[in-house]
Amino acid sequence: MLRRLPDQSGRKVRFRFEGEPVDALEGDSVAAALLAAGNRILRMTPKSGSGRAPYCMMGVCFECLVEIDGIPNRQACLTEVRGGMAVRRQRGAPGLPGEAGDDPD
Repeated sequence: MLRRLPDQSGRKVRFRFEGEPVDALEGDSVAAALLAAGNRILRMTPKSGSGRAPYCMMGVCFECLVEIDGIPNRQACLTEVRGGMAVRRQRGAPGLPGEAGDDPD
């Protein structure tokens, strides 16, 4: 279980993950904030649907891909949390905008 260090402080911000409110500290990455709040599974693999958690926390492994404010394929470990943002687990491998089969609506 990951927890914040006891001497961590700062301005609090609130965002939503899967529709539920999550409190974070200003300057947290989305991945750090979600892990600190007890949310380990950030995406589901395209092939087996198994849950994946952040691993490297520095943008190399891509295990932390999420959808942020409706935009898929965002690396949660490299994205600073903002108050009011809406984050969802990424399920499968969404296509790039304009790809065949992409449905923007």
